[in-house]
Amino acid sequence: MNAPRLHRPSTLRGRLALLALAIAAILIAVPIATFNLVLHGQLGHQIEQQLRTRATAVASAVTAHADGTITVRETPNDAVADRTGWIYQGTTNIERPHATAALQRAADSMAGAGRRYENVAGSRLFALPLNHGGRQIGTVVTQVSLDSYTFTTRAVLAGSITLALLLPACVYWLARMIVGRALRPVTAMSASAAQHSEDGITKRFGTHGRPAELAEVGGHLDTLLERQAAVLRHEKQLTAELSHELRTPLARICAEAEWLTARPRSNAEQQAAHQAIADAAERMRQICRTLLTEARSGTVGPGRCQAREVLEALAQRARSEHPDAPPITVHGAAVTVGVPAPLLERILTPLLDNARRYATTQVTLEYTAGENGVEITVADDGPGVSHVVSSQIFEPGYRADPEDGHDGAGLGLPLARRLARAADGDLTLDATTTGARFVIRLPAK
Repeated sequence: MNAPRLHRPSTLRGRLALLALAIAAILIAVPIATFNLVLHGQLGHQIEQQLRTRATAVASAVTAHADGTITVRETPNDAVADRTGWIYQGTTNIERPHATAALQRAADSMAGAGRRYENVAGSRLFALPLNHGGRQIGTVVTQVSLDSYTFTTRAVLAGSITLALLLPACVYWLARMIVGRALRPVTAMSASAAQHSEDGITKRFGTHGRPAELAEVGGHLDTLLERQAAVLRHEKQLTAELSHELRTPLARICAEAEWLTARPRSNAEQQAAHQAIADAAERMRQICRTLLTEARSGTVGPGRCQAREVLEALAQRARSEHPDAPPITVHGAAVTVGVPAPLLERILTPLLDNARRYATTQVTLEYTAGENGVEITVADDGPGVSHVVSSQIFEPGYRADPEDGHDGAGLGLPLARRLARAADGDLTLDATTTGARFVIRLPAK
């Protein structure tokens, strides 16, 4: 049959109280045991001292002679000696108290045996030799009853055991009460956390009015909530950016599909529509891959591309999709950019879209290589960006003029800057007298 297992308390209060009980039991048991041992030794020492004192008092009334005889003088202490002492000449008892047979036999056995102690029948006996000329002629034996000492020892032991039981119990009760009161703020914080889980993560625990330790915990929890809020904001931003970036190719697919089903088309028209749908789908795939990769890692993976190839491809696509828009020109020598082509395309697309929308007569794309990397400039000759709002255009969701007739969501420029900075680059707005001029700085190969 297996012995029952002792389970630890499931609550922190119970565990701390149990730990306090164990520590208190050890701290109380050791002093009490030491005290009882010391008390026992002290009482034994007092008994022996009393026996020696009595034996010396009796021996002072005895005279040992060279012929081996002993003479006992009458002294004021004879009454005590008569009650507690024996006098032996050799092994012959010449003086004896009124004692039990067991004590008498013990005293007789100690006569002539030298200096010694012995416990018999609840009493302690002491034998003191009487010497003359270097030889033992007689013996004085005294006795003390151990009843009072035994009672004292047992009473102290019983009190010590009672104290050893009561004190840990009181410590356990006090520990549970104190720990319970100390953990009330933790319980309140737990209730607040449960409430926060229902209300969202906008509330905070705070540190005001809390003990230092709990204030530190509350600060850490608030920091964790801030990080969670930042993650949620990032997820919302990513969702908005995906929606913004995918809207154009998805609209192209829907338009081509509707155009195909509107009426019968020739083979060439069908092939052109299918190609347009395939191109839009590929663009959506690249958008998803680029944004999701950046969102997962926060950095851009290795890669390189030719700036002219990417810029020419973007310009050609813009011309085909918006034939009535101002022309787009590309200027620059051969430059290798240290980012993948899809990423460079994602950075340039919103800038090129804005330039095309607001340009009056032309859009210019320029790229140059410098000591600090590659600079790509997207410029137009439109109305430009007012200095009043120039510091806000990179904020997600911000639009300088919501009534300008364009359906932008204010996410293109923030996305472009975030992608550029993820690639260890940057995106800035240069001050110009006419139009808008955005500068992209990216690492070289």
